[in-house]
Amino acid sequence: MNSNKTSDIDELDLDILKLLSIDSRTNKTAIAEDLKRSPNTIIKHISNLEEASIIKNYGVQIDYEKIGYDIIALIELTISKGKMLEEEQKIASNPNIFAVYDITGEYDALILARFKNREDLSKMIKEIHKSPNVERTNTHLVLNVIKEHSSLSELMDKKE
Repeated sequence: MNSNKTSDIDELDLDILKLLSIDSRTNKTAIAEDLKRSPNTIIKHISNLEEASIIKNYGVQIDYEKIGYDIIALIELTISKGKMLEEEQKIASNPNIFAVYDITGEYDALILARFKNREDLSKMIKEIHKSPNVERTNTHLVLNVIKEHSSLSELMDKKE
């Protein structure tokens, strides 16, 4: 399986991914029973998906608000030419940040971060501004989270 080609993913791979996207704790025997395949076949497909980095990790969905991280900030950045990747990687090392994206439009990058309080957000913004490569930022605070999770199962089952 080539890690750059989705055409190498067959229907069984997609069916496995759909089941794991619903519950990553589903064991291989249950997947095999559900898909009417042998456990060895499922194990081989999952191993191939992991080796190709299609399955990156297994985890849980956490309600961050319930553990005190109820501030979400979206921070747009303009970064000096030629320094974008370097600056994004430095910023991404902050544990409050859960996503860093290169974007098109007026800004160069978009950062998504969670905080317990405004003081921590303020400190991080000030730290970002210390970099000579950051020309400007624009910060948005999320008022309400309507949807934060995506599911391959829902995406694949969507009526086109």
